[in-house]
Amino acid sequence: MLAAWERVAGSCAGSRAAEPAPPALSSPPAADPRPRGRRGGARRSAGGAARRRGLAAAAASGGWRRAAMGTAAVHLLLLLGLLHAGPGGEGRKGWRRRGSAVRERGEAAVAAAESFPLDFTAVEGNMDSFMAQVKSLAQSLYPCSAQALPHDLRLHLLHNASVTCNDGSPAGYYLKESKGSRRWLLFLEGGWYCFNRENCDTRYDTMRRLMSSREWPATRVGTGILSSQPEENPHWWNANMVFIPYCSSDVWSGASSKSEKNEYAFMGALIIQEVIKELVGKGLGTAKVLLLAGSSAGGTGVLLNVDRVAEQLEEMGYQGIQVRGLADSGWFLDNKQYRRTDCIDTITCAPTEAIRRGIRYWNGIVPERCKLQFKEGEEWNCFFGYKIYPTLRCPVFVVQWLFDEAQLTVDNVHLTGQPVQEGQWLYIQNLGRELRNTLKDVTASFAPACLSHEIITRNHWTDIQVKGTSLPRALHCWDRSLHESNRNGKAPLKGCPIHLIDSCPWPHCNPSCPTIRDQFTGQEMNVIQFLMHMGFDVQKMAQQQGLEPSKLLGMLSSGN
Repeated sequence: MLAAWERVAGSCAGSRAAEPAPPALSSPPAADPRPRGRRGGARRSAGGAARRRGLAAAAASGGWRRAAMGTAAVHLLLLLGLLHAGPGGEGRKGWRRRGSAVRERGEAAVAAAESFPLDFTAVEGNMDSFMAQVKSLAQSLYPCSAQALPHDLRLHLLHNASVTCNDGSPAGYYLKESKGSRRWLLFLEGGWYCFNRENCDTRYDTMRRLMSSREWPATRVGTGILSSQPEENPHWWNANMVFIPYCSSDVWSGASSKSEKNEYAFMGALIIQEVIKELVGKGLGTAKVLLLAGSSAGGTGVLLNVDRVAEQLEEMGYQGIQVRGLADSGWFLDNKQYRRTDCIDTITCAPTEAIRRGIRYWNGIVPERCKLQFKEGEEWNCFFGYKIYPTLRCPVFVVQWLFDEAQLTVDNVHLTGQPVQEGQWLYIQNLGRELRNTLKDVTASFAPACLSHEIITRNHWTDIQVKGTSLPRALHCWDRSLHESNRNGKAPLKGCPIHLIDSCPWPHCNPSCPTIRDQFTGQEMNVIQFLMHMGFDVQKMAQQQGLEPSKLLGMLSSGN
């Protein structure tokens, strides 16, 4: 970030060049004949007066911006000075030890240096707050910095050309480095899967970017938790960001290459391993925290790969990196479908049958600890969150809508805008109860009672709340709880919840849920309109709950 900041300073210089130059001093002050020790007070008084005159003159001549920038620069130097005052005064001792060397190099360094290294270890525990202050000061010093800072993630195709997408084109990743940060966020993209030659061919014809890298753009803009804007991403904006496109169609589990026998390669698990190898040479080796995140199939991919990534880094000699997982909308249930259909395509095939077929077609691999829990041939069970979670060693935060649209789709509950039948309505309610039950023993979770799919890369991800806590806040609390427990062995922090599951029983009974629109009119619907639209019977539901209909409507309106 600091390197980018320096570039911004240069680019902004032109915009300041037209300002009037500060007035020159008429003459240098005369030498003071008094001994050095007796003139300190007078010098401070005269210096203060000179500074006040200088600021007034600068303001009068239109140079007030530089005066303000000077003040901000002083604040920045004071802030950066905290980096050298670590716990126990080690920073101050080190400063004294380095004092003579610094004096010897002082003038040359000031004349030549355009950047300087920073030791962030003293503020690592509160890095978010520190970096936010630095960015704020940078923007006050250089007003155009907010627009000039690079936010794009740039494409890097893997050097190892044998690790490929489905069609044999090279796999890759998008990277935006954040100099000085020791936190890395690797995001696994989602996008369903295919499990035989026929539906893979259809997928290639209709969704080619999910099977090939040939048309990937050179850059991507990060959104949600991948955003570089503190307003959109309060606690991870300064991390090193990596977006790994999904082009293996195997829920990030495959380990088979393209051959004469195999029309397509399925190398999702190997792509992750290869990306890790390359990133170690780009700074990942010095990381303190690696958060492996993903949405939908990418969320399931997190559950399947997070322990493997930790083991890979340990084997490479990087035992000090704390590997964690963030699984968004990848916690699927292997429940019975509302209406059973033949396993013809990805959408209609029951998840259990699709994964059974897929894991053989992909040569899919699952974590050994989970594999040992089931008989040979039943490794497909490890694709379902509530079955694999108890076997994981790395901490994982689970984000899951209680009424996930993808889950309802594979269960053959299609909400097409027509009022749902009573059987469908009961099925939907039961789905919420089942999912809530599977999350009760998950240490860190965020489960709103909403009808939606995916959230962490959405621009509005900061708006969703459960019990008054937003998702970014809950993730920050989880981050802090892991930091505190590693350091002191303490329990999770009070007033900083990390187990947040809605208790209301209907879709969109949480007032912070994403907006729903009528599919025919395009009009926004509130929760009562939405439930009525789905065929919700207020009288009957109130009777079941032992409530007056008016009271039930009031509860729905307030989200209780």
